[in-house]
Parts: sequence; C-alpha cells; structure tokens
Amino acid sequence: MKQDSLQTKFYQKELEVNALLEITQAVNNNLPEEDLYKIYEFTLRANLQMEKLCLFVMEEDWECKVQFGTTKDFTKIPMGEACLQVRRPTFIESVSLEQPCFDEFEIIIPVLHKDRLLAFVFIKSKGEGVNVDTTFIQALSNIMLVAIENKRLARKQLEQQAFQRDMEIAKNVQNYLFPKDLPATDKIHIEAYYQPCRTVGGDYYDYITLEHENQFVVCIADVSGKGIPAAILMSNFQAVLRTISRTAENPIDVVKELNYQLCVNANRENFITFFLAVYDYEKKNLRYINAGHNPPLLMNGQPKIERLTTGTTVLGAFEPLPFIDMGCVENLEHFSLFLFTDGVTETFNENEEEFGNERLESFLIENYDTPLEELHKKLLTELNTFNAGKTFSDDLTFLSCKVNNASV
Repeated sequence: MKQDSLQTKFYQKELEVNALLEITQAVNNNLPEEDLYKIYEFTLRANLQMEKLCLFVMEEDWECKVQFGTTKDFTKIPMGEACLQVRRPTFIESVSLEQPCFDEFEIIIPVLHKDRLLAFVFIKSKGEGVNVDTTFIQALSNIMLVAIENKRLARKQLEQQAFQRDMEIAKNVQNYLFPKDLPATDKIHIEAYYQPCRTVGGDYYDYITLEHENQFVVCIADVSGKGIPAAILMSNFQAVLRTISRTAENPIDVVKELNYQLCVNANRENFITFFLAVYDYEKKNLRYINAGHNPPLLMNGQPKIERLTTGTTVLGAFEPLPFIDMGCVENLEHFSLFLFTDGVTETFNENEEEFGNERLESFLIENYDTPLEELHKKLLTELNTFNAGKTFSDDLTFLSCKVNNASV
C-alpha cells in the first residue's frame, strides 16, 4: 500500500511538471491569448484529471474564458459577488453563491498576483481518489494569466506609441494649416495665439491677401470634436477655403461652397462654426458672415465694441443653408478686430463661473491702445489667473487684427 501511494504521488507530480512545462513553453513561444487558454484547458483536463472546470478572468468584468465538462454555458452566467470574498481554495458548499448552477463544481480556487485578484477557477476532479493540488493549480493559473496580462500591457504600449506617432503627424499637419507669416506693418498688424487642449485641436484661423483686388480675408473656425478626426476635417476645410476665397465674387458664395463641401465630406456628422470677413482698402468696408461662431468684436477708431453677428447657422448641418445674410460695416479706416473661439469665454474658475463675454469686452476696452503682442500676453495672464492656472478644457484660440487705412 505504501509503495502504491508513493507511486501515485510520483505519477501526480510528474503530471504536474508536464503541465507546468507545457504552459511555460507556450508562454515562451509568445502564443496568442486564445492558444494559451486552450493549452491551459488541455493541461488541466488531461494531466490533472479534472472532470469539470471553469475559469473566470477579470477584464472589463468577470468573464468565463475556459470551460469544459459543464452542463451549463458559463460564458452567459455572471459569476456573482460572493466569490470576491474568497481568498483561498474553498469547497463550493461552504460559499453562498448567487448562482446555484455553480454547485456542479467541488472547489473554488482564487488566483492572485500581489494581493490582486486575477481569476477564479472552479473545478471538479474525476473521482474521490484523485488528490487535487489546489496550490499547483493556483501557481499554474498565475503563470498563464500574468503572461497574458503582460502581453496585453505590451500591446497597449505599442498601440499607445503608434497613437502618439499619429498624433505628432496630425499636429505637424495642423501646424501647416495656420499662416506662417502674419503682417506687421504700419498699415495692418495681425497677432494670433493658438493652444490646443490636447496634442491636436479643432480650432483654425487664417489670413489671406487678395492683392489684385486690394483686399484681405481674415477668418476663424471651430470644428466639433477633437483629435485627429477634427484635424483632418479642418485641413480639408482650409484647402477648400484657400481655393475658393481667391475666386469667389463675395463672402456668401464662399460660405455656401464651404458648407456644401463640408456636408459631403463629413456626412453631416460634424459641423463647424465659422466667421469670415473681407476688408477692402479702397472701399474701406468690411463684409462678413458669421456662421454660428462667437461674434468677433470690432472697435472702429474708439474703445467701443460692436459685435459682428449677421450671417447664417453652423456649417455642415444643412444643405442648402436655411438662410444666409452678409453683414457690412462701412467707413472703416482705423479699426481693430478681435476674433476668438469659445475656449476663451468658456474658461471657468474654481466656482464654475465662466470668463464670459462681458469680462472679455471689458478687458479689450481697457486695453484699447495696448500693442497687440502685449495685449495677447496680458489676456493669457488674465485667463490663467481666472482659472487659477488649471489646464484649459478646450482649445484656446484668438486673433487680433489692427488696420490703419486713414492715409489711403
């Protein structure tokens, strides 16, 4: 009897060693998760004489990854909360499980890694004479699950690196959208500031000269959404704008074509708020269209603000546009124009109060004679002070345009 007992134990250890070798070899061969689970099932089934087995693994939730010999499909059965209190191999009959179908097993074995629950193994051996080594099953399960988790972490790291590369490319592409050189002469001076809340944002501004017509175009836009999709959509928008702005007879034609192209390219799933203005040095007038954007602020030779609101609805939502009007301001010789996106006025302080239009207008009136570069620095300081230095929750974009056309 003693010889038989030793022989049985030796045979059992031999099976366990074979099971361990198979799992470690599968891990070292960098097999996919599905293959690791299949090998795990085979080793427990064949080498350790298990009649029934069910493995629940924690991912987004507890999921059944391996099962065999069961009468129920445990991939469709929730494990329940009572198992989470089990910290050592326990007989099923002593655990108050919510699902009675788990009674077809004998033992529940928790699998932990550094006190963190990775999985639960439910087992039933092939007979009363079979000695279940729960410690070995824990160790075997731990080796496989840690390997799977490491594979996932490595995959996520590679995906994150690829995503970062894509974001850098998108950032570089987006930087090409903005004009490289803004004018800074006695006649016209433009300063602009852009700070995305992420690596890539959805704001855009531009300045285009129409030299043969003695005019210039200034505009600003904000696309719904953020990140790479927003950058791609805005790059298409800019390409269309720069193409048609030099040939269109008036701002209404430009905006109609932009809206059409946006509806086609974005399938009306994204929209853009947009403001476009054309200044004519000879006629001394500013024709503009506001397409659902924050009204730019015009000061005509004195610290008094006029909001430019005339226009249409946001672009990309309707084709054709339900209405469109063009605003026109005459007799503009010495004036300044401030364009901005909602990241400026929707900056919040610790009391959840937003910076708002009134604070912005008061700031511009108080700093009417301030040089543009200094004006922008002071505004940034004002915004950072208001939100107590917190990270801005939206893209921050503003542009100042000052024209001195009195001598023409």
